[in-house]
Amino acid sequence: MENLDVMVLRSLRDWRLAGQRALLATVIRTWGSSPRPVGSIMALCETGAVVGSVSGGCIEDDLIHQFTQAYTSAGAHSSNAKIPSGPPQHIKYGISADEAHRFGLPCGGTLELLLEFDPDPQLLEELVMSLSKGMLMQRTTNIQSGAVTLTPTHTPSELLIDDQQLVNIFGPEYRMLLIGAGQLTEYLATMALFNGFAVTVCDPREEYTGAWSVPHVTLTKEMPDDVVLSFNPDRRSCVIALTHDPKLDDLALLEALKSESFYIGAIGSRRNNESRRQRMIEHFEQTEASLAPLRGPIGIYIGSKTPAEIAVSIMAEVLAIKNGVHLPKDMDVAHAKDIQQIQHNNTDELVFCVKKN
Repeated sequence: MENLDVMVLRSLRDWRLAGQRALLATVIRTWGSSPRPVGSIMALCETGAVVGSVSGGCIEDDLIHQFTQAYTSAGAHSSNAKIPSGPPQHIKYGISADEAHRFGLPCGGTLELLLEFDPDPQLLEELVMSLSKGMLMQRTTNIQSGAVTLTPTHTPSELLIDDQQLVNIFGPEYRMLLIGAGQLTEYLATMALFNGFAVTVCDPREEYTGAWSVPHVTLTKEMPDDVVLSFNPDRRSCVIALTHDPKLDDLALLEALKSESFYIGAIGSRRNNESRRQRMIEHFEQTEASLAPLRGPIGIYIGSKTPAEIAVSIMAEVLAIKNGVHLPKDMDVAHAKDIQQIQHNNTDELVFCVKKN
């Protein structure tokens, strides 16, 4: 699956190029709990088709009822509703307890949307094409007139809004480069695709690539360090080594450490990861400081044993780092296993004392 924002903008572009009326809804403010964060977008076609989300579904139904002639999920039909022309409109949901309950908002939750009507299809085409080329784009909407300007940018930032304009940054897809094409990689690649990542898998070993079965993944048989260079990781990229083979993993990780990747990690036990760090320090002139971005053992501790569970653990950690969430130390695999070992030793000691007495 592609990045959700790109999917929304692509659908909106297609509707507008086909001559259909449509609107773009953006979450611009929230108070209290909110089902979707600021900057979330959805597109609504005059047919009632919706792509994207600004809530759990109830607000989408209300927008369909207000602005289209489609049936809502409750079966009601709004015969006179249509998408209007003119400048953007503000709309709030969840101001009262009754509205919060009606629209499925958490208790006390309120959100405000900006609705843009019939966005220019040519500007949407330009935006989608720029994003498909890996560019970071700033979209500025004049709130008084609805006029839109597009500007390439190199700096991601939060949504900005005042009385004059809405400024939203749209970036290319998040990317994941996986070294190794084994079973764990298949599970992790599948989860990454469903979370909107563009996934590349690299493995020069024919016995692994020959059995690869996950669609919509870029598969390459080049040497991993060369692939990292051509992949050119940026701050929306992660690189994860999964082969357990130092000849494949180490050089790729060293190249990744030169990049701005938001996540760099390698599979392996605490002992294997410590050995990897020692090799890099002794043979590749690395230091503890230069290796600080390298994660290992990777994943959050959920007691995982199977490849599928380990993939869940890794994907959860990747998403947490991507979303700026600080994970408690007791969720770290190495720390959690240390605690588990201490508890196990204490239990053995207690049993020994009981038997001795």
